Amino acid sequence: MCLAVPGKILSICGDDLTRSGKVSFGGVVKEVSLAYVPEARVGNYVIVHVGFAIAILDEAEAEQTLRDLAQMTLVVGAGLCD
Repeated sequence: MCLAVPGKILSICGDDLTRSGKVSFGGVVKEVSLAYVPEARVGNYVIVHVGFAIAILDEAEAEQTLRDLAQMTLVVGAGLCD
């Protein structure tokens, strides 16, 4: 199963195929390739899959997805989902 996770762009460097950025995933910051989303800007939310941002996501949609993921973590952590 593949999973793409939303994150918020904190900074951007490089250009074209070397374009990358620091992206926050709920406080965990990772370096991500932004080559596939040249229109992405600092403050945008992006969907990231295996280290590559593959789409820009609306802020409200990103925040809802993060809330849903947090809720799933609570359910699994409570042993309610096997």
